[in-house]
Amino acid sequence: MDHDISLITTLAAGFGVALILGFIAERMKIPALVGYLVAGILIGPATPGFVADIHIASQLSEIGVMLLMFGVGLHFSLKDLLAVRRIAVPGAVVQMGLATVLGMLIAWAWGWHWGSGLIFGLSLSCASTVVLLKALESRGVLDSMNGRIAVGWLVVEDLVCVLVLVLMPPLAGVLGGTSAPVADAGPLWMTLGKTLLEVAAFIALMLVVGRRLLPWVLWQVARTGSRELFTLSVVAAAIGIAYGAAELFSVSFALGAFFAGTVMRESEFSHRAAEESLPLRDAFSVLFFVSVGMLFEPSILIEQPLRVLSVVAIIVLGKTLAAMALVIAFRYPLNTALTVAVSLAQIGEFSFILAGLGLSLGLLPAEGMSLVLAGALISIALNPFLFVAIEPLQRWLLARSELARSLERRDDPYAELPASTERKYLEGQVVLVGYGRVGQRIARALDARGIPYVVVEQNRERVEALRDTGRVAVSGNAADPAVLIQAHIAHAAMLVVAIPDLLDIRQMADTARALNPGIEIVLRTHSEEASQRLSKDGVGTVFFGEEELAKGMTSHVMARFNPQQGDAASGQA
Repeated sequence: MDHDISLITTLAAGFGVALILGFIAERMKIPALVGYLVAGILIGPATPGFVADIHIASQLSEIGVMLLMFGVGLHFSLKDLLAVRRIAVPGAVVQMGLATVLGMLIAWAWGWHWGSGLIFGLSLSCASTVVLLKALESRGVLDSMNGRIAVGWLVVEDLVCVLVLVLMPPLAGVLGGTSAPVADAGPLWMTLGKTLLEVAAFIALMLVVGRRLLPWVLWQVARTGSRELFTLSVVAAAIGIAYGAAELFSVSFALGAFFAGTVMRESEFSHRAAEESLPLRDAFSVLFFVSVGMLFEPSILIEQPLRVLSVVAIIVLGKTLAAMALVIAFRYPLNTALTVAVSLAQIGEFSFILAGLGLSLGLLPAEGMSLVLAGALISIALNPFLFVAIEPLQRWLLARSELARSLERRDDPYAELPASTERKYLEGQVVLVGYGRVGQRIARALDARGIPYVVVEQNRERVEALRDTGRVAVSGNAADPAVLIQAHIAHAAMLVVAIPDLLDIRQMADTARALNPGIEIVLRTHSEEASQRLSKDGVGTVFFGEEELAKGMTSHVMARFNPQQGDAASGQA
């Protein structure tokens, strides 16, 4: 019997130490990801004591990369990206470019090759989607306009990183790599062209065959009623497609898994696929971060403190200021600029993937990997505190800076109703806050009944589209009294808030009551606790999503068995 249990010891040590340190990190109000990285440092070769098998950990981390990228693809929404494309696409590209240049400049000052500086700068330019989503969810702003812009921005960064992962191997020789697998495969243009053709062939196969075959396979498996078979089919698709893409098309595991997720999103079972694969994705993601931590040299914090500080400055200050300036340049509010800027003030999984590939291709020195890891550890640990500082900083800037106040007051062509607006939209109208999925359904119902309404929406692209179709809309945050005044809330018959942001809802309701004491207010919320609290406080008529769904389904069931009691049952559900 073979008693080599290095795989078991690596898993046991990785999961066990990560659990303890992740728990401690969460208790300290910092992301658990920091604990996972530190766990990797403790069981890695750079620290005394037990040393896990780094080769096995490396292979486990590859599975982690596949499942991470599969999750990114599964949640990738082209529709959501297009909704904020005017700021997310140029903003992300310019911000990544500036951060990359800063990284190249300090690498040049350290005497590195320009190719190493390029990979180093790119690794510092991309923020962690995992860290961002958890930060936005914990603050209840993921579905807000600020949250959508931040997520859209990071989606663009992820797409750029995927492109870089594709182009890095064929360009390794030009960039100064010492172990590029295709450096001598022929002229650069031929190597690059071959790589792009292979990627194009893989994408075409996935879009033409995969988007039909995968949903069909999921449907057939779902019909068996076996939960474990469904989970197995999802994981097999993610890892199998990633492996097949690498073997048949020379495409990276990351790109193969990403497109497996995007294609599976086409299935009606995409939400179930995400739910069933989540535990396994989380487990291997932990191993990915642990294995990355094993590559870290803690001595760099003592031997090169100025270099570490330079890296942290680029991540926390350089990227933040660049993003803030870009958002303000696109004429968005100061709060949006601060939220997006803080969201980008960290680096994570894509930084590790890029740096790791650069290390394997000889493009990045081992010191560069350690600097990236040091920057990630410090920036991720600081990020929650930066989010907490947004509101105090905004108040401080508005109180002491005339420039900040002027930015808040500046003219916005969509912040006011046109002078030609008909009177029916100025008196007795409905003020509809939010034009997302819920808001659009409400608007369609109002259109069908001929009831006039004014839309208040933070997404200026949506406001522009609404006005182009002849609808009446105002751009801005309805929690700002000036925005509700522009929507003529003082003479409105009803305020309908179709966004779930609890903090903004209270501000909107208070402002509406102050300007129009007799106005009727209708609210929505995703939280039962918030629903009860708002109803108790008399803020308005509150609709709790799950409760209303239960009422509708109960009404349908009762109507089937007793049509006369169907409506009554709906009201009692």
